[in-house]
Amino acid sequence: MAILRAVFFDAAGTLFDARQPVGGTYARLAREFGLEVSEAAVTAGFGRAFGNSPELAFGKGHSEVHLRDLERAWWKAVVARTFEELGDFPRFDDFFEALFAFFADPKHWRVDREATAAMHRLKERGLQLGVISNFDFRLYQILEDLELKPHFDSITISSQAGFAKPRREVFEAALAKHGLRPAEALHVGDSVRLDFEAAAAVGMSAALVDRGLASPVSIEDRRARIRSLAYLKEVTQVLDSA
Repeated sequence: MAILRAVFFDAAGTLFDARQPVGGTYARLAREFGLEVSEAAVTAGFGRAFGNSPELAFGKGHSEVHLRDLERAWWKAVVARTFEELGDFPRFDDFFEALFAFFADPKHWRVDREATAAMHRLKERGLQLGVISNFDFRLYQILEDLELKPHFDSITISSQAGFAKPRREVFEAALAKHGLRPAEALHVGDSVRLDFEAAAAVGMSAALVDRGLASPVSIEDRRARIRSLAYLKEVTQVLDSA
């Protein structure tokens, strides 16, 4: 068994989350721009649109400026599909600009209450830390303003890697930044498919954050389920002793 040398984290939903439900924010801003719509209808529309969207990755060879344009266009298409059955929306373009800026503002996000302490404990053990996320370029400033960025030795986002989770290539890109083999790293996230199963398929240890878990932590064969990030130190200790 390889010694654990690094812990990677998913970003939104794991390290931080929106202060208000996404569907509620979409609906409230839509009303400000002239479309009367319910939160429930928008939430359902967003779920369909986001779930049926291609991955937020565009292959290799793009400049950062072009990637930002591609990301914005990707999100605009998702938001347009969210509202396509919810009525005529003449001010959609203005609405989208306001929405995109809203979610770029760190004041609309809150850090998981266990995140900072958990990362301090991992750093004290000499572990490297990284982020592997399907978020877009806005993530860098959000992490900075939420005072999370200094904890990380690397940040890997799907558009820059050219591939999105659950593709193995995005995990391999993150590992390469640290010069590590998959068995030397743990990935932590809140999605079974994008984080837990995908990281395990690459050969990494994996921890699923399941805040509804009955027991605080369960670990089996390099796979862990934890109720909160507070239990990560225990997970890393078990993995190192296995």
